Amino acid sequence: MVVYAGQGDARRTLALLWRTSAPEGARTAPGPKPALTVDAIVDAAIAVADAATMDGLSMRAVGERFGRTAMSLYTYVPTKRELIDLMYDQAHAEMPADHDLSGGWRVGVESWANELRALYLRHPWLLQVSHARPVLGPHEQGVLESILRILKETGLEPTVVRSVVGSLFSLVRGAARSVVEAGSAAGTTGTSDAEWWALRGSLLRQIVPDFDRRFPLSTRLSAEEPQPSSAEGTPRWEREAREAFTGGVNILLDGVESRARRRAH
Repeated sequence: MVVYAGQGDARRTLALLWRTSAPEGARTAPGPKPALTVDAIVDAAIAVADAATMDGLSMRAVGERFGRTAMSLYTYVPTKRELIDLMYDQAHAEMPADHDLSGGWRVGVESWANELRALYLRHPWLLQVSHARPVLGPHEQGVLESILRILKETGLEPTVVRSVVGSLFSLVRGAARSVVEAGSAAGTTGTSDAEWWALRGSLLRQIVPDFDRRFPLSTRLSAEEPQPSSAEGTPRWEREAREAFTGGVNILLDGVESRARRRAH
């Protein structure tokens, strides 16, 4: 399920994102129940999505967390479409605004990338919100500003920095998505990774006995897979995902470092 941001009323959504004005009609509700707030509704919606993914998100499910109906939320947040934008932006508030650059810009980028990956793993539903269109909220913008502040130290021209930032976001999101999908595969399919690979590996050798000869590079890559040294008990897919992510970031930053060095000289 892919969700596109910015599907609600643009003016109302941006006003809510930046909290420039109180929602029309928002006031203390009569009776023993306290009035709701936009922040409380957004936090509750994030909790719903964390527990049930975006597929289980509804105004009704959010309202139930307050013992209220979905209708009681509309005074504060017009529709689910605006709510998704608010959730997406608020989740990014967990990212640190600044990174220690005493060790250099490269250490800063690595820290930023690891923090963003961890954010996606805490809130997997964020990966269901397409990155094609930003929500243009303060916290999402803060994440971008943070990496731009770090990369400014490279001295690279803006056009190159734009490419680096795009590549970083794609790498981090892709790496996090691999972890989320691999982690849910066994529960969704009812078959563990070990069982899946054992069956298909055995059948592949029977059906394609010359596989090694036909695909020598793939075979070599598999044979030279590094063995875990200090990650005993860690699932293979989790270990491989972490190694691929770390390696990918390092290779990308090698290129950035080389480009920055050439520009400096």
